[in-house]
Amino acid sequence: MDIRQLQYFAEVAKHKNFTKASQVLFVSQPSISKMIKTLEDELSVTLLDRSEREVVLTDAGKLVNEKALQILQLLEELSSSVNELVQVQRGNVKMGIMPTISALLFPKIIAGFKKRYPKIEIQMVEYSAKQVETQMEQGNIDFGVTVLPVNTRLYETVSLLSEELVVIVSSQHWLAGRTSVSLVELKHEPFILFAKEFALHDVVRQSCLQAGFEPEVAHMTSLWDFCCEMVASQLGISLIPRSMASRLHHLAVHTVSISHPQIAWELALIYPRDKYLSYAAREFITYIQANPPNQPE
Repeated sequence: MDIRQLQYFAEVAKHKNFTKASQVLFVSQPSISKMIKTLEDELSVTLLDRSEREVVLTDAGKLVNEKALQILQLLEELSSSVNELVQVQRGNVKMGIMPTISALLFPKIIAGFKKRYPKIEIQMVEYSAKQVETQMEQGNIDFGVTVLPVNTRLYETVSLLSEELVVIVSSQHWLAGRTSVSLVELKHEPFILFAKEFALHDVVRQSCLQAGFEPEVAHMTSLWDFCCEMVASQLGISLIPRSMASRLHHLAVHTVSISHPQIAWELALIYPRDKYLSYAAREFITYIQANPPNQPE
């Protein structure tokens, strides 16, 4: 059965006349007659009573016409839906984001994107930086926000934010009166580190090792707020992005810059190099490139 057979038959049934159907379809009347005769032969039924001046549908013809109209409607809806998808008017995007930092960056981006593409659904799931790559490898997310560096043979990157790590200490700490400190001066300090599944854990530890010492770990946590509360309670010091430190006015903590070496903290949107990305996902990436996030307040 050919879709054209259904189209031609439905048009003849609509006008009850081969000539009018021919004019609407811009197809010769013999071609329409032949197509419908082939359809009747395939179904082994008579669809049209041609004995009268006006074509009349048989009982089988009425049934086929009803189903043909449904099929043609579905095909039209399918074509429209695909066209909307191609034109990036609808779709789904699933993104892995890092807690807190990404929450500071993305609300305005999401709001702007949704205003432009209201039919595209954006789902955000929180993961640590290391988990973002794992989830992407498993195909659970389209792209994610993580900390550089990443394996650029596997991932494309879109830079989002670059800032320095700073030290936060209790307001009672000996460093509370300082504006800067070298990393090596912290060698005897108890560190509150993020858990090993967090990229920040590796960044801080590697920086300390390069400065000539292994950090003394007093506590490890996976919660930003808990880390900062422990610092305020004089349980240790911690290294966090400056944008996070700037939001701790409610806590009894003091921020100290690291004079040497400065430790870079770079966030990026990453996505697989060799994996198909939906139209919606590609448009979201393009939107972020054109509208980079501002420094968190």
